[in-house]
Amino acid sequence: MNPAPTGHPQSRVRVWDPLVRVFHWTLVTCVVLNSWVVEEGEWLHEWIGYTAAGLVALRLVWGLIGSRHARFTDWFPTPRRVRSHVVALVQGQLPEHTGHNPLGALMMLALMSLVLGLGLTGWLQGTDAFWGVEWVQELHEGMAETLVWLAALHAAAALVMGRIERTRLVKAMFTGVKERY
Repeated sequence: MNPAPTGHPQSRVRVWDPLVRVFHWTLVTCVVLNSWVVEEGEWLHEWIGYTAAGLVALRLVWGLIGSRHARFTDWFPTPRRVRSHVVALVQGQLPEHTGHNPLGALMMLALMSLVLGLGLTGWLQGTDAFWGVEWVQELHEGMAETLVWLAALHAAAALVMGRIERTRLVKAMFTGVKERY
């Protein structure tokens, strides 16, 4: 099959619902603000962090009751799914996944886990028991740095995989529609 000319999609499929898209871009905004704009220790930093953790909690619920491609059953990265996906990639095949592929799903779970961990360690730092406890502060800072690096890797992977798979992944996270060209 010859690819369609650039700009003319061969197929369009509705993938990510509005809640998933709003969750994604709001979480991106929270991470950017708390990483580069708002100072640590400020009340705004704390509330942006709590907002991010709340968003992840909402997304976890939506993973149980949400639309088809938002549900964990559609994309959860079981060992079998990950192994099958990696073997196919190594063999030069591009397995088609309407929603998240297994490696993207692993990244999504890692990012959400870090956000929840940051919310917990940030909250602990404000408690009497852990106020000024160095290991909690270091864990919080380490997770924050890891989150930024993984988020950058996630963005780069979306761009690269979009080119390899000939899909408009970033655009789909705005529109909800995945286009193959």
